[in-house]
Amino acid sequence: MGRRWARPLLAAAFALCVINGIEAPQASAREVVRLNIQAEPGTIIIRNSERRLYLVQSDGTAIRYRVAVGRSSEQWEGRTVVNGRHVRPAWSPPAVVRRANPSLPDVIPGGAPNNPMGEGALTLAGGEYAIHGTSASMRRSVGTAASFGCFRMLNEDVVDLMNRVGVGATVVVTR
Repeated sequence: MGRRWARPLLAAAFALCVINGIEAPQASAREVVRLNIQAEPGTIIIRNSERRLYLVQSDGTAIRYRVAVGRSSEQWEGRTVVNGRHVRPAWSPPAVVRRANPSLPDVIPGGAPNNPMGEGALTLAGGEYAIHGTSASMRRSVGTAASFGCFRMLNEDVVDLMNRVGVGATVVVTR
């Protein structure tokens, strides 16, 4: 599924957190679109070139969200599954991020204003990547190629997505 990072993405203490009953306000970045792809309802499709994430619905439509994708050197493609759902997770910078930003602390606590994971994260099996929210200072990056391989969403959109999918959901990442 791509390169693996040496440091854990999320603090172990948040491994069993689940979002239930959190309401997300409607965001302008989210819309329902017709989707001409054969995929099971509940499948997440991420198109790096579009900087969009699609959640396949049962009626031939999908909910489309804007996402920040990896920088051109950090993008990956493949198929995986959601292996964790985390509310306001703590974050430990992976080695590649630490090399680019050596002054980062070892751990940024969950809920901290500078935590790049934001309100929630869906971790992906096979590597240390996630579909996650964002800090206020990084909101403008959503819709760009700005990450180190994760998929960054507006906080209200990641909460919406987390309320719709669970562990085991298929994720397909394409060019």
